[in-house]
Amino acid sequence: MSTNARKQPVTSTEADALAKLRHQYEVGPIPLAGTENQLYERHLVFDNVVDLAEAGPRERFEAIAHSVRDLLSQRWIKTNNTYAQENPKRVYYLSMEFLIGRSLANNVMNLLLDPVMEQAVKQEHLDWLRLLEQEPDAGLGNGGLGRLAACFLDSMATMQLPGMGYGLRYEYGMFKQSIRDGWQQERPDNWLHRRDPWEVPRPHETVEIKMNCSFEVQAGALRAVVGNVSTLIGIPFDRPVIGYGGNSINTLRLWAARAPDYFEFQTFSHGDFVGAVAEKLEAETLTRVLYPDDSTSRGQGLRFVQEYFLVACSLADLIRRFRRGNSDWAALPEKIAIQLNDTHPSLAVPELMRILLDEAHLGWDTAWDLTQRSLGYTNHTLLPEALEKWPVDWFERFLPRQLEIIYEINRRLLDTVRSRFPGDEGRAQRVSLIEEGPTKHVRMANLAIVGSHSTNGVAAIHSELLRTTTVKDLAEVFPKRFNNKTNGVTPRRWLLLANPPLAQVITAAIGDGWITDLGELSQLKRLADDKSIREGFKKAKREAKSHFADWLKSQSGGTVDPDSIFDCQIKRIHEYKRQLLNALRVVVLYKRLRENPKVEMAPRTFFFAGKAAPAYQLAKLIIKFIGNIANTIDEDPVARGRLKVLFLPEYDVSLAERLIPASDVSNQISTAGYEASGTSNMKFMMNGALTIGTRDGATIEMAEEAGEDNFFLFGLTAQQVADSRGWYNPHWHYEHDPEARAALDLISSNHFSPREPGIFAPIYDALLTNGDHYMHLADLKSYLEADQRLLNLYSSSDEWVRKTILNVASSGKFSSDRSIGEYASEIWEVKPCPVP
Repeated sequence: MSTNARKQPVTSTEADALAKLRHQYEVGPIPLAGTENQLYERHLVFDNVVDLAEAGPRERFEAIAHSVRDLLSQRWIKTNNTYAQENPKRVYYLSMEFLIGRSLANNVMNLLLDPVMEQAVKQEHLDWLRLLEQEPDAGLGNGGLGRLAACFLDSMATMQLPGMGYGLRYEYGMFKQSIRDGWQQERPDNWLHRRDPWEVPRPHETVEIKMNCSFEVQAGALRAVVGNVSTLIGIPFDRPVIGYGGNSINTLRLWAARAPDYFEFQTFSHGDFVGAVAEKLEAETLTRVLYPDDSTSRGQGLRFVQEYFLVACSLADLIRRFRRGNSDWAALPEKIAIQLNDTHPSLAVPELMRILLDEAHLGWDTAWDLTQRSLGYTNHTLLPEALEKWPVDWFERFLPRQLEIIYEINRRLLDTVRSRFPGDEGRAQRVSLIEEGPTKHVRMANLAIVGSHSTNGVAAIHSELLRTTTVKDLAEVFPKRFNNKTNGVTPRRWLLLANPPLAQVITAAIGDGWITDLGELSQLKRLADDKSIREGFKKAKREAKSHFADWLKSQSGGTVDPDSIFDCQIKRIHEYKRQLLNALRVVVLYKRLRENPKVEMAPRTFFFAGKAAPAYQLAKLIIKFIGNIANTIDEDPVARGRLKVLFLPEYDVSLAERLIPASDVSNQISTAGYEASGTSNMKFMMNGALTIGTRDGATIEMAEEAGEDNFFLFGLTAQQVADSRGWYNPHWHYEHDPEARAALDLISSNHFSPREPGIFAPIYDALLTNGDHYMHLADLKSYLEADQRLLNLYSSSDEWVRKTILNVASSGKFSSDRSIGEYASEIWEVKPCPVP
């Protein structure tokens, strides 16, 4: 069932369909709900020990979720047993993030349980939407990296590929965002404060991880004691990953850290209660928080240990599974494919080498061959600051054996480079795994590239820039190792579940094959001029906008006009993503209205959403700036009702599922050459929003698929950005572009901060005084021109909807099924393993 509780009519074949589902899930004749002996009622009473009449919404959600888990359990077991019996090559996807969102509606959809759930909801007189709101978004990720990982797991299960995700079971997500007086406020995201009905603890499958330190309490603070070896226990918690149709149910395994089951009784009995459990407290802290504050050395150190803990637990677990069915270590690359999702799991290289050298007692050359052939690396960024580098000192203190292995890998690498490029010592320094300087660092991206057989980018332009710019020297050493795998998103969650009105229009036109083969959407191209299809698309968009407007009012009291243009930019707040450029566009449009109140301008609502890292002060100031623009426009009778700006706090998967289907315009306006791929751009396209954007990331490929005349592209190219870096001067634009100058003057005059004079001076300085590194002013005029083309098109509703149909019809390439198919055939060499 969808998140807007849109019910389908019951068909005459419902009984046969239910019988088929019961057979598939091996649950016999037990209905989901209806009498006191059925799954829902039993869970509601016996799990919570409450009278049925007294159970609240949270208890009812848990009972429904546990009932759904009961229905899938036999199939989950059968999937695992099939993999054990068939012993296929398996994929292990290591990621520090899995932004899975809420699970109930998605699981019901993928299990094809909609008719069962509709019947249960009706029988029990349940409020479906209220039930869904009881489930928090899982705090296991932050942005595109984690959401991509979640989409990939969905596709692996749907395509019946034997795959498994490995991550950490964070008790707290990044943070809960609220806005007070325009400023971002951060509160703990304790998403696990109530039990999660989907996870299954596996205490019998724990692993022990040795650390070259222990912990003690000094002056009330926990401190690492180097050289005193201690043990961490990794406890796995499994979550089902259900393929569409419920044929295969794979697993996402999340690790929680615990200390061994003992504490210092003598210390405890002498009254030092905290000291007695210090090691337990520190161990549990390890997986408590997603993204500890990296503005401090302590926060960075915790992140470093988190990354090792993920790698060590996951490798120990997958090697244990490999050894159950394989006695020959030489078969390792034929039976496992380990994909590193960005640099965070790069410690898998020395850790796997340590296992093969010290535990399997293999020779170096054999161990290195097996390691490289087993590992693949996905790079997600071109930003130098995002390519992790960890101090050598931390390796010396915490992971000395792994550092020995890294040094030996590096020695052999440099010997090879110096042999192939004699006299080119600069190249040797650039490819080295060790960055020299006052403080030596290990370059984790270099380590991942050298230690794997495949390095892929996530969009064509990103892969090209990675190969020719970011790691150019390594690409020349290992040219065959680099490839591209453009990202994708799952159409099940992002179209079928998130946008039932549009999904129904599409299915009525071309059938439902698109759900598992998004390429079938191309059939819509021939229907772009069909009047009934156009009317269906218009009606679906209007319905989504009305649903969002109603939801927004119920949640926050905010009001928006569903007949206005919904113009959206929703993503992490960062200078290179250029929310500030979008804000400047709004300022220019506002100033045009003030200067000529009679100017013709379609009503528009500008939505912003996204979180700023707690230590990123300029990003937080940009949020404040957007909020002040919103207040100024609301208070100005000239602009009120014609322009409206909203910053939506606490952007997460659930908010995206509501806003993206309702959006008319998608802003993808990063500085060209900085966005690796983007995936929100694909979700917007799939849901019929038109893109205004730069030629960056996957937006380039999206425009190629749909035709640039169906996009609103603008701005400098990545090559132009690079070529102008040495001489770019934002003052030229200030002096020669009247609207840019007027917008900046309006900001500096405190028009948007009359009670907070000077508060936005850092923004003015970033754009002018400090050189405008991300070239906002260089692209502003072109952005406004593209915006005018967009408005001109919107005035012709038939032409607008025609382009939306063509965009949806061209989005087939951007399914995560296509992405995973390419990974499976070209990197992993993994084939489907159907579950009977």
